[in-house]
Amino acid sequence: MSNIHEECGVFGIFAPTKQNVAHTAYYALFALQHRGQESAGIVVNNDGVFSAFKDEGLVNDIFSEDVLERLGEGNMAIGHVRYSTTGGGGRENAQPIVVNHLKGNMALAHNGNLVNSYELRCELENTGAIFHTTSDTEVISYIITKERLTSGSIEAAVLRAVDRMKGAFSLVVMSPSKLIALRDPHGFRPLCYGVRDDGAYAVASETCALDSIGFTPIREIEPGEMLVFTKNGVTSDRSHCGGEKALCVFEFLYVARPDSVIEGHSVHEARKQAGRFLAKQFKIDADIVVGVPDSGLDAAYGYALESGIPYGIGFIKNKYIGRTFIAPGQEAREDLVRIKLNVLGSAIRGKRVILVDDSIVRGTTSRRIVTLLRDAGATEVHMLSSAPKFLNPCYYGTDIDSRENLIACHHSTEEIAEIIGADSVGYLDLDKVAFLTGGDGTGLCKACFDGQYPTETPAVGKKSRFERWDRPISENPKFKE
Repeated sequence: MSNIHEECGVFGIFAPTKQNVAHTAYYALFALQHRGQESAGIVVNNDGVFSAFKDEGLVNDIFSEDVLERLGEGNMAIGHVRYSTTGGGGRENAQPIVVNHLKGNMALAHNGNLVNSYELRCELENTGAIFHTTSDTEVISYIITKERLTSGSIEAAVLRAVDRMKGAFSLVVMSPSKLIALRDPHGFRPLCYGVRDDGAYAVASETCALDSIGFTPIREIEPGEMLVFTKNGVTSDRSHCGGEKALCVFEFLYVARPDSVIEGHSVHEARKQAGRFLAKQFKIDADIVVGVPDSGLDAAYGYALESGIPYGIGFIKNKYIGRTFIAPGQEAREDLVRIKLNVLGSAIRGKRVILVDDSIVRGTTSRRIVTLLRDAGATEVHMLSSAPKFLNPCYYGTDIDSRENLIACHHSTEEIAEIIGADSVGYLDLDKVAFLTGGDGTGLCKACFDGQYPTETPAVGKKSRFERWDRPISENPKFKE
């Protein structure tokens, strides 16, 4: 497991008149950059003519003013920022995917992972389908396109495709005349929509994207719900609603921006509550509480409020470096830690430190951060995780496809403390996760912690399951004599 990544971010806009929707999509993707830093793309719809651009890199590097101008005006656009949870990186795997077929153009952006994508792809390949990417998003686009050939509308094709897909998928689909937004029946990944004063609608993975472009959030799209935006307004189809809700709890612990609101719950408040729970669990005699920027800060603040131990700034972050948790490759990840964080020595020197981070996954990054504090003169370092122990693979979009390098699977808490160089280590109790959002904890997926998967698990779950087969063809499980 050389990479651990998080989810992607999706966006869509439907405007009543032609306007510069490419710029709007650009600003929205900029707000969603934390969800994906490998690649990004935008597709603009101008009277049924699609203009697209996508590439590897950050949003700000990909979309120059010249590129945005060439995308032109239109009344619809969709966008995507990506991390590779199925399939590798590379420009060919960047989204959105654009399909030109008998019944018109279609563009699609996807957040999540299908648990039956391997079987679906094998089925499609056996009927002659040719794939150009190694992501399960292209599988989804094939299924929708196939259903469209025998459906009366694009929304009918999407609904029929849902019946064949299992797992996590928040989708934004654009046809020549419609914008469609859809969440899977479990609602693993967030998706919300909002409105602007001029009557334009926008769909985004998080409310922070809507806020950044001047849209007023209306609500979260329900698990299983499909919204269709046309010149006549918005319609809702709930024919796939009513299943077991399973929103990924890691959205609250790490993925989402703290200023986002997901299904009515503040991400900032949820993380602060995690810190309060940690303070009740671990009563440590210390001088200062510090958080690891950025997603550990709110939990550290919550710990300080509950414990009465002063909250302090322990690290200065280089804001031009991406998130180390999802940096591709272990060596690159450790290099990024060195240049991303610098300890504020005057705040740490000679003090007993409680260090709060959002998670301890492999332990390598944690070890480096503890070392930074030791080198700065901390006399004690007690590391706390605002997430429980990671013990199981995730098949729904957070790229943990193996237990192999999950440190908690192979070591006790005491051993982990020794490995990372901390005086003690503590994890949030699993039973507290259910109450981070102030409710009874129903409707959250915690499978990466407790192994209770809301769906069947994939027969072939490796991230690289669609990569080129480089062994003799007779050994390929997809090959049949």
